Amino acid sequence: MELDDTTLLLTVRDWLRYAVSRFQAAGLFFGHGTENAYDEAAYLILHTLHLPLNRLEPFLDARLLPSEQAALAEIIRRRVEERIPAAYLTQEAWLGDFPFYVDERVIVPRSYFAELLEHGLSPWVEEPESLESVLDLCTGSGCLAILMAHAFPHAHVDATDISAAALEVARRNVDDYGLQDRIELLESDVFSALGDRRYDLILSNPPYVTAPAVAGLPPEYLHEPELALGSGEDGLDVVRTILAQAHKHLKPDGILAVEVGHNRDIVESAFPDLAFTWLDTEHAEGKIFLLREDQLPG
Repeated sequence: MELDDTTLLLTVRDWLRYAVSRFQAAGLFFGHGTENAYDEAAYLILHTLHLPLNRLEPFLDARLLPSEQAALAEIIRRRVEERIPAAYLTQEAWLGDFPFYVDERVIVPRSYFAELLEHGLSPWVEEPESLESVLDLCTGSGCLAILMAHAFPHAHVDATDISAAALEVARRNVDDYGLQDRIELLESDVFSALGDRRYDLILSNPPYVTAPAVAGLPPEYLHEPELALGSGEDGLDVVRTILAQAHKHLKPDGILAVEVGHNRDIVESAFPDLAFTWLDTEHAEGKIFLLREDQLPG
């Protein structure tokens, strides 16, 4: 359908059908906040029309103004023709109930940690209120640091990233949540800028995609910073650095938790002597490993 023909699409229901058809026909990849063409179409339409994201049904038969039709035509065109992830088109991503600003300086937030932090990393953290200092390595947009600040209300949060550009986005999100006094952003290659700082909890969602997987990523992922995705041939370059250095940055009885996605077998093969605890969530099993301070290489 040409841009001029979109005047034939009169209602939200018309545009929803049209967007789903376009997305399906184009073979788009979903995985940056939604899992299918319908959910992605509904999200983009509601966001573009400034409607509540959880209230599609009441608006399905609403007729649209020409300016609204033009806005929808453009965002659907860009999603299909440029294969830009929806989060970059709207400059918004969600983890649970928390929205974050995002753009192409940072990876689109997605982490199994979000579900675990809703419960304060229980039962591995017995008293969330007792934590005094926590660290988010490879913070990107700052999303996990912000979730940590909410989960551990008395803790100071350090958040590091090797990318100065990513930290600019993180600063915007920290400011939006009014957490400037509790979250310190640091440009650092893993632990390099942290000196002798020690933490009750170190959490990281580092780059971990293997080189073959990076080579086969759908076009949507090519809009994300490559530095935030791949990490060497087996995806473990950053994980190796974390495991080698974490011990000297943890307090006695401190905890390290690292997300590695589908790489559990690779991690266990690479570190056969470490007694990993693998954490499960409602939607995934074995995507995050946990080690206590006395289990780490010294």
